[in-house]
Parts: sequence; structure tokens; C-alpha cells
Amino acid sequence: MKPLAGLRIADFTVHAAGPFCTHMLSQLGAECIKIESALRPDIFRKPHAVYGRMGPASFDQVASNKLSIRLNLKDRRGVELAKRLVAVSDVACESFRPGVMDRLGLGWKDLSAIRPNLVMTSVSSSGQTGPDAHFAGYAPLFGAWGALGWLTGYVDGPPVEMRHVMDHSVGMNAAMATLAAVQHLRRTGEGGHVDVSAREVAASLNGEAMLLAAAGGEPHRLGNEHPRMAPHGVYHSRDRDRWLTIAVHSDAAWQAFARVIGRPDLAADPRFRSEADRHARRDVLDVEIERWAATRDADAAAAELQAAGVAAHVSATIHDVVHDGHLRERGMVIDVDDLEGNRRAALSVPVRFSRSQTGLDRGTPRLGEDEDHVFGELLGLGKAERDALVDAQVIY
Repeated sequence: MKPLAGLRIADFTVHAAGPFCTHMLSQLGAECIKIESALRPDIFRKPHAVYGRMGPASFDQVASNKLSIRLNLKDRRGVELAKRLVAVSDVACESFRPGVMDRLGLGWKDLSAIRPNLVMTSVSSSGQTGPDAHFAGYAPLFGAWGALGWLTGYVDGPPVEMRHVMDHSVGMNAAMATLAAVQHLRRTGEGGHVDVSAREVAASLNGEAMLLAAAGGEPHRLGNEHPRMAPHGVYHSRDRDRWLTIAVHSDAAWQAFARVIGRPDLAADPRFRSEADRHARRDVLDVEIERWAATRDADAAAAELQAAGVAAHVSATIHDVVHDGHLRERGMVIDVDDLEGNRRAALSVPVRFSRSQTGLDRGTPRLGEDEDHVFGELLGLGKAERDALVDAQVIY
């Protein structure tokens, strides 16, 4: 049994951040029912050429393991069915701009009146309140607002805006907050409204830079450098698109590194004797390391450095991750069926429990694939009533 078995989520989320929250919860065992409409499907469901194939790859990433039903929320009868679903659910999640759910009649006041102990999670750009609550936004904007883009990149280059990692960080925070509210519900019987701001999630990740700025310092972009360690960087190896990441963290590691690359002269050079000396002359060191790395196989070089006690690894490509034996043995990378019936690699939830199962049980659902279970078994609609709602484009 999975840890969240028995928890049901009415999922109104769209795009990436909100759906990633419910995607994580579904892999922990929650029954997650995604609500869409043929009139207005999730924008990520639209097939488009991406990642080397024609298909809804972005949707696959956040919709696997969910159930799917169609509801036209522009029709009051569709809204009533949505309310009936919420009434038999524990959690409702949404990721529209603040005010949209209220205008549909599905806001927190509406849904908590139907189920007083409901947990409702709202994911938005800047939160449900405040002067900027009206802003819509996408992943690059979240990182820009939180100063993560300004902190990312080379010292002499422009900010580098964050994309997928930002959506997923927001989704993970939303999942954590939802679980906290569910724990409160189970302890006290009280539900509540969880307000997750993507902008605030981004700001929460700038960590020590915020402390430095508050103390009067001036944080700046470091690129692949480190404020203390040297050598510290990513170096091109012998083969195309194979990069070697190296971090020398101590004097002992420096001596070992110099031995591995066959440069005892560097180890004996007084210019590089201490950590501070090496950091002050890191540009000179980088030239020497780049010359060495350019002649080496990245995997072999990483293994040799690791054996000598130097922190090093190949900068993995997505192809490396897909075929990673360790990740596959642990069940982090698995194969599932896509919407065309083809097998594809997918990422599972990145946690393991000693007494519970986790992960994907199914691939991406087709639009409306699970309506027999939801409308028939959960809501008790008969065939004639369902057919009439389909004909009226309420279930659509």
C-alpha cells in the first residue's frame, strides 16, 4: 500500500507547477482525478514537436498516474458535477489566476461550504492576496521575481532565467504544504485553504545571497566558480558534449588531483600552495585543467579522480539519466505506455519508504478515460443521465 492510499484529490490544475504537485501526490498513493474539457483541455495536452517526438511530452511529464474526466465548467451543470466530486474528495487543487475559481463558483468559500473539512491548495504566481496577486506568470518569471535568474550565469554575462526547475520547485513546495494541511485535517478534523506563491518559492531559494545582501554585501553571479574552492568548474573532455565536473575541496585533494593529471609541478608550485592561493589564481589553473581534460574520456577521468578522493563526475545528459543502471534499479526511471501505446521512459517520485510502495502505476490518461469510475461509481450517475449530459456538452 502507498502512504497516501485512500486520499482523493479533485485536480483543477493546469500547465506545470500545479500539476507537478498533484503528480507527486498521486505517486504517493492519492487518487488524483484531473478535470479537463475538450472545449479547453490543459494546454500541455496539445501535441507538439518537442524532445524529438510529436506528442504531448510536457503533459506526459505531469499527468502520468492520474485519472481523467471531462467537465465543461462554463456550464452550471458542469460546475454542479465538479462540486459533487469535491464533496467526495479530501483535497481540491487549482492553479488559475486568483479570482478565476471564484468566478466559476468553485472558490474556497463555495467548496468549503460543500465540504467544511476540505483541504484546498491554490498555486499562483504571487499568491491569493497582496498588490501583485493579479499577475499571471510562467516559470521564467517566477525565477526572475525571486532573483534566481539574477544570481545564475557568468559574472560577465546576463541573468539566466530558470524554467522547468522553477515549476517543479513550486510543485514540490505545494505538495509539501498540501500534506501539512492533510496532517492537520487528520489530527483536528479541520480543513483549510493552502496559498502557494511561485514568486515566494523562488525567493525562498536564494538562501545565502539574501543573508549577504541583508548584511550589506553585494551578491554576484559566479558561473561555475565557487567562493572558496579552486579548481572548481566544468571542463570539456575529449568527446563532443561530454563535460567533466571537478571540485577540489582541500589541500589533500589538490595534491591527489595534481598526481592524477600528471602534474607534480603544479602540486609543488608555491603559487598554488594554499586554498586561498589557488582561488586567487583560478584562471591560470583552469587553463591547465582544460588542456588535460580535452585529451581524456570523461567517464574514465571521473572514475580515476574519484578513486583518488577528488570530487568529480561527468555532467550527465538526459540520455545518461534514462539509461542509468542505478536509477533504474531503484525504480526512479521506469518505462510506461504513452498515449500512442509506445513504451517510454518516465521519472518516478524521488523518495522511498521501508514499508510502503511509491511510483507510477500507469502512463498518461486519455481525455475522459476514467469517467465510468468517477461519474458512475463515485457520483452514481446512470447511463441515461450521463448520455444526456454528454449530448448537452456538459460532460465534454
